Amino acid sequence: MSPRRNRPKDSGSSVRSAGDDPASRYGGLQSSESWRGEDWSVRHVAGASAEGKTYRCPGCDQMIPSGVPHVVAWPEHAGVDDRRHWHKACWNAKDRRTTRVQRSRNAPRF
Repeated sequence: MSPRRNRPKDSGSSVRSAGDDPASRYGGLQSSESWRGEDWSVRHVAGASAEGKTYRCPGCDQMIPSGVPHVVAWPEHAGVDDRRHWHKACWNAKDRRTTRVQRSRNAPRF
């Protein structure tokens, strides 16, 4: 018995990689949301495409380790420098959080 094929056999079509499509470059869906009177572009990043960097979540002020699925959000009128990486739970709870993040005594200040 031969091993099972993981990809369907497709005659005549070329294989496309994730890098061919800029919308799926980071492995996630992009949508638009309204928050605090602004329109935000929101992209859900898969863990496999989040390799190599760590980010600080503005919602909880904790690190997002490499390889963890998260959300990238930025105001639609802003540029690349205004992108912020959020934990998914922090992005979903952004309306319930206070404006000032409470840190413990020993937490680093960034």
